[in-house]
Amino acid sequence: MDGAAVVVRHSGAEPVAGFRVVPGAVDSAVLLHVPHAGWLDPPAVRRDLLLDDADLAAELALMTDAHTDLLATEAATAAGRVPWTFVNLLSRLVVDPERFPDAREVMRAVGMAAVYTRTSGGRRLRADDPVVEEELLRRWYRPYAEAVGDLVDARLAARGRVTILDVHSYPSRRLPYEIGGADRPAVCLGTDPAHTPDWLLAAGRAAFAGCGGTAVDTPFAGCYVPLRHYGRDRRVTALMVEIRRDGYLVEPGGPPTAGLAGLAGSLARLVDAVDAASEASTG
Repeated sequence: MDGAAVVVRHSGAEPVAGFRVVPGAVDSAVLLHVPHAGWLDPPAVRRDLLLDDADLAAELALMTDAHTDLLATEAATAAGRVPWTFVNLLSRLVVDPERFPDAREVMRAVGMAAVYTRTSGGRRLRADDPVVEEELLRRWYRPYAEAVGDLVDARLAARGRVTILDVHSYPSRRLPYEIGGADRPAVCLGTDPAHTPDWLLAAGRAAFAGCGGTAVDTPFAGCYVPLRHYGRDRRVTALMVEIRRDGYLVEPGGPPTAGLAGLAGSLARLVDAVDAASEASTG
């Protein structure tokens, strides 16, 4: 691997929950969702992975959105009104909470649905076992989805609307599993036809205008909305923010660089713009 070495992180015991909720201001309408920053692989999950520790470390370095939790924390601190933050503590190799758990998921074609069976390079990650898949969905995927959904419902009750800013990063070099466009903008903004209004996309473009260029839905498209709200509740709006990793860390998964502070500031400006829009619509 290029850059700093990555240590495989295993828990000594199975964690009670695979996520952390950081409360924000009681009147905040913004939720920062950080789904792919985690490195933790519980022992029971690690036993089913077919990679040795060195290969697993390499795969984690490629697939983990390293330090996006730190980026979200700094943005939340800098924002005028502190947003709520939901962080996945587990590696996405346990389950990927942003993938559909059924036939709707297009990444199932490359072995990367909610439960991955292939690596980013197409190697076998775990056996195709529907029993194991169902157990992982039961233990980790569904509780995560319920917890995000509950938090969104709580924010809806408090504010009447919620905007989810889905915080990701991606490597500067295209990985074999990717099915999106070939362009690698400094910042990719992912949208959903039902949940990303024009004003939110415009706010994202404005907030990241000085970060080296933005593109929409390339190389990755879409944004996260809990399944209980997806396509059903227009009060839930969402935008994915994908940051190219060479802008804020030593690739593939090394330490953060000075670029992180500027990007966190841009994310904070987006949080402030969303809150301002929410105040205008409800005031």
